[in-house]
Amino acid sequence: MSRANINAVIIGTGMIAHVHFRSLKAAGVNVVGLVDANREQAEAVAKSWQVRVFDNAQEAFDSEEVNVIHVCTPNRFHYELAKGALIAGKHVICEKPLATTLEDALELKALAEQHNVVHAVPFVYRYHPMVREAKALIESGETGALHLIHGSYLQDWLLDQTDNNWRVDPKQGGASRAFADIGSHWCDLVEWITGERFVELVANFHTAQSERNSDTAETFSSHHTTDENAEKVKVTTEDIATLLMRTNKNTPATLTVSQVSAGRKNRLWFEIDASEQSIEFDQETPEQLWVSTRKSRSLLVRDPSQGSDEQKRLSLTPAGHAQGYSHCFDAFIKDVYDTILGESPLGVPTFTDGLRAARLIDASLRSVKEKRWVSVE
Repeated sequence: MSRANINAVIIGTGMIAHVHFRSLKAAGVNVVGLVDANREQAEAVAKSWQVRVFDNAQEAFDSEEVNVIHVCTPNRFHYELAKGALIAGKHVICEKPLATTLEDALELKALAEQHNVVHAVPFVYRYHPMVREAKALIESGETGALHLIHGSYLQDWLLDQTDNNWRVDPKQGGASRAFADIGSHWCDLVEWITGERFVELVANFHTAQSERNSDTAETFSSHHTTDENAEKVKVTTEDIATLLMRTNKNTPATLTVSQVSAGRKNRLWFEIDASEQSIEFDQETPEQLWVSTRKSRSLLVRDPSQGSDEQKRLSLTPAGHAQGYSHCFDAFIKDVYDTILGESPLGVPTFTDGLRAARLIDASLRSVKEKRWVSVE
């Protein structure tokens, strides 16, 4: 059996659904259909993808032809769609957050294990080759004991009052927005690289735009109203999140998350400072990794002819031929489908990791509400 013999269905037709589709085609997976509540939109996308439209999600779940379900909808639908797919015995790739509540995320993880299917959440920044290089350096002991973890995840796509999106609405996206949407990526990445877990945190959420235009746009889209006199809606989810954290090995950490930082399109940045070395990575320049000691500062550049085995495995192009986000997604999809075929690639993020993110989101919301340090359950 090969990836070409596995049949996938995508639920949703937004930006991330198209990313999934392109990566599925790159992996040689057979996409047999899609589902979307907007039939007209579904028909238009299905025509461009050259796939069929299922009448509803249940029809796809009931189809013996379908092996894998990709959940690429607004957050509030993740739980019910992933649950239905799991009960039907399908493998499931669900966009994050896995669910909008901790209780629902716990149930989905239990169902995935009960039905013995492959399950994954696209924490795809793990798939940058230089992230793998950073992980290898820390695991080798070369960096020494960790002293400090710090970083940020900054975007600007919701900078203006005229910017809006379904994610801003807590009924669609959940009680947390900036931290749940992008801060969860940073936490997953740093915990996975270091092997340490955040056990305590104190969070502060801030809403820079208390009102936004009622019209919505696609994520990162320039197609939005600029009418400052348009009808406004109140905003209750955070534009900015700042967190202090402590790991299970007592390493302090700080994180700043923002979707209103002008000029920052998708800057996930971290620095890990240890007793012998510091390691620094910036997702907007993903081909590079800074490694510094007290006496020197070196810039490592992705090169499949050298470095860790995982850097070499995930280097899909020769040195000097830039890789980026789409290559990460391609590698993630390939690894998930190879897992379905019985292989065990390193670092596939599963519902266990999706649940971990839900625990961190829950803890941050409790901290904001109670205005104190809280334990991460």
